[in-house]
Amino acid sequence: MPEAISGFSKLSKPEKIEWLLQNYFSNKETAHDILTRYWNSDKKLQKLHDEFIENTITNFYLPFGVAPNFLINDKLFTIPMAIEESSVVAAASKAAKFWYDRGGFKAKVLSTEKIGQVHFNFSGEFKKLNQFFQAVKPKLMSDTADITKNMEKRGGGITAIELRDKTDALDHYFQLHATFETLDAMGANFINSCLEQFARTLKREAEVYPHFSEEEREIEIIMSILSNYVPNCLVRAEVFCPIEMLKSKDITNPRLFAEKFKQAVRIAEIEPFRAVTHNKGIMNGIDAVVLATGNDFRAIEAGVHAYASRTGQYKSLTHCSIDHGIFKFWIEVPLALGTVGGLTSLHPLVKLALELLEHPKAEELMQIVAVAGLAQNFAAIKSLTTTGIQQGHMKMHLMNILNQFEATEQEKAQLIEHFKTNVVTHSAVVSALENLRQ
Repeated sequence: MPEAISGFSKLSKPEKIEWLLQNYFSNKETAHDILTRYWNSDKKLQKLHDEFIENTITNFYLPFGVAPNFLINDKLFTIPMAIEESSVVAAASKAAKFWYDRGGFKAKVLSTEKIGQVHFNFSGEFKKLNQFFQAVKPKLMSDTADITKNMEKRGGGITAIELRDKTDALDHYFQLHATFETLDAMGANFINSCLEQFARTLKREAEVYPHFSEEEREIEIIMSILSNYVPNCLVRAEVFCPIEMLKSKDITNPRLFAEKFKQAVRIAEIEPFRAVTHNKGIMNGIDAVVLATGNDFRAIEAGVHAYASRTGQYKSLTHCSIDHGIFKFWIEVPLALGTVGGLTSLHPLVKLALELLEHPKAEELMQIVAVAGLAQNFAAIKSLTTTGIQQGHMKMHLMNILNQFEATEQEKAQLIEHFKTNVVTHSAVVSALENLRQ
């Protein structure tokens, strides 16, 4: 068992690796080879990656793929996706082509409001605190003027601040609840800087407020932080067509397909066990584009799943209707995204991804990402209600199994041909490979 180490972050990268090799790996040579093999030969580029986080020892690669033929609001896109799951890009591409022939996707941003809060304790009554808040509110705004001036020049800034009484849930607990418009920026640093200034102003002004008792002047700031729950930073994407137009190679009875599809979505609306997997499939598409464009997929995940639970029960993010012979499938999802700041101007592949998307504004990126999620969900439900999910997924997974058993190129070619007409399972692939080798 290794001993704790002090000053690890101050070691050089080779020293960090040497410590890890000595303490954790039985085959030190193999481990060292794997770690250094993923370093970039361009030293300047590697240094950039090293400085993204602390204690970097190597790079962790994910496939960076593209899904073409996305017609969104009558504009054609090829969407970048960074993901390791084998069938995601294939499914997105298939859904994009399906709807390209039926009018494409329509998307619009419904709202772009972001939220931050100052959480604090106050020993007095809400009525007295509210009088203080109304008096100090102009100072909250003026004290953040240096932070907000550049954002305001571009049309953004602080849109509202309100005082919220949360003492029913927790004794003495109150909030400053603020809303923001950050335009094309993700806005995390901007919002948090404003909130921390609110906290300083609140505490300073309380100490000299003449109508507070000595105890009431001691406002205790707990924390100041943005929220990743953004139910008013919302985008809608949809597809629709006459039921008859759904007919395709694997949809021979479009009316039956539409009804089964609608029922499958309805099940995800009322059954949490299904809804979680249903929404996970949506996030396959959303996360892949969010990651490729340098945005924070953890924040998106947290906010999206909170939104899916907003009624008190976890539900589907997508919905389906059939009215007057028209099939409609849509999603409304909260997405706080940025196209400036953060990794968008640092990571070379992120910059390339945004160029591939023709340098979208934040609102357009919201639309693209929502469409990717809707397409992914359409492809999944289409498979589930027609051929079954495993047929397409396992055919994509076939290459992973072959690579796991170090199949040669000749073996791969023969087995890919074999499984064009046979069911792919892990055991079937292993058996076929063993037979081939005998």
